[in-house]
Amino acid sequence: MLSEDETENKEIVSEIKACFEEYKKTVEELELRGMLSAPEDKKDCLFTIHAGSGGTEASDWANMLLRMFTRFFDIMGFQWEQVDFIPGDTVGIKSVTVEVKGEFAYGFLKSETGVHRLIRISPFDAAHKRHTSFASVYVLPEADDIEITIDPSELRIDTYRSSGAGGQHVNKTDSAVRITHIPTGIVAQSQNERSQTFNKETAMKMLKARLYQKKLDEEKEKLAQIEDAKKDISWGSQIRTYTFQPYNLVKDHRTGIETGNVNAVMDGDLIKFVRGYLLKFGKFE
Repeated sequence: MLSEDETENKEIVSEIKACFEEYKKTVEELELRGMLSAPEDKKDCLFTIHAGSGGTEASDWANMLLRMFTRFFDIMGFQWEQVDFIPGDTVGIKSVTVEVKGEFAYGFLKSETGVHRLIRISPFDAAHKRHTSFASVYVLPEADDIEITIDPSELRIDTYRSSGAGGQHVNKTDSAVRITHIPTGIVAQSQNERSQTFNKETAMKMLKARLYQKKLDEEKEKLAQIEDAKKDISWGSQIRTYTFQPYNLVKDHRTGIETGNVNAVMDGDLIKFVRGYLLKFGKFE
């Protein structure tokens, strides 16, 4: 309405534009939240990264993903804490599990379940050849005591010495705990704390989350999409590719969303990918 005389109404035009951008963000946020309608979407979650085959390359890539995702957690205002950590043989990590707490933490992060592929010129290769590395991500909604009951007689609890960080005490005592649910064969372990008691509590929380996920997969047809994502976690079925050389590109193969700003993505700018996934695969209610 003011476009023909924008110069004389500069302040009003500027205010209208600012209000429009603010309302646009609000509408987009409401649209996104509308896609988080499953009961487990509002839950906290356990976020696990596993390095794929490839030794040093894969371990380094898993560590890069850990940095990227924890920055994204910070951007989203989530609280997070490492609950299990297995270092790589020389660099990086073999596996890490992070407990993430916040409003709709699982709903926002479930999109990251799958295989993440990196293409780059390896800093560990003296010949400067291009390498492809893989790491898998799996996100589990946390289960509380009301939703999951475990018979203690069906558990095998083993203790062992931690291989992760934590000082001399952690490495010299059997503080790490591994719990096996005998009927299903599901295993959960924690070695991040100095106290065997705390590690046992954490491992039990992880076990309940995995049993809860199994229950969802078996009993709820509406969560078939999550089940499909779990089945797709195999090398060669990546959900997203991060290319550093010979060009810069991050592409999500499920939605087609891509960006050339690799540095921003590795610094945690993932909302465009999460949003694209939810809008394409989510169910609006």
